[in-house]
Amino acid sequence: MGLLIRLGIIALIILLIYTGIRYILHPKRKLELAHEQKRFYFLDDTNNVRKNFLLTYKGVLFEGEKYLGTTTDAFEVVSIFIFPKSIASLKGLTKSDFRTIEQHVQKYYPKAEIDWKSPIKEFLNDDDNNPDKPWEDEA
Repeated sequence: MGLLIRLGIIALIILLIYTGIRYILHPKRKLELAHEQKRFYFLDDTNNVRKNFLLTYKGVLFEGEKYLGTTTDAFEVVSIFIFPKSIASLKGLTKSDFRTIEQHVQKYYPKAEIDWKSPIKEFLNDDDNNPDKPWEDEA
């Protein structure tokens, strides 16, 4: 009976250690930590085109929709639409910040054309060529 209790306690300890390690190393947790620390982090399953990617940059969380298409060589991700999870969090980002995000995504999907959803699309297409002009919410 005592041996059975000891084995149960050892199994419980091993399970707790295993669960703790899985929690610490989980990619979603790393994304949340980078979001809180206002660092860049890219979370994506490159093998699954149907699954959107998430990225955080300067404390803003973005989601990207990937679309598969044909290139001259193979089927690849040819189009990506990126949009923020919260428009209010865009305050302070500049055009050069959005270009930096595009460059990071381009590293993972070099043949993809990157488009932004509204209102970022209008902000980037604005005639004002100042790349350091910050995002201002029109509302």
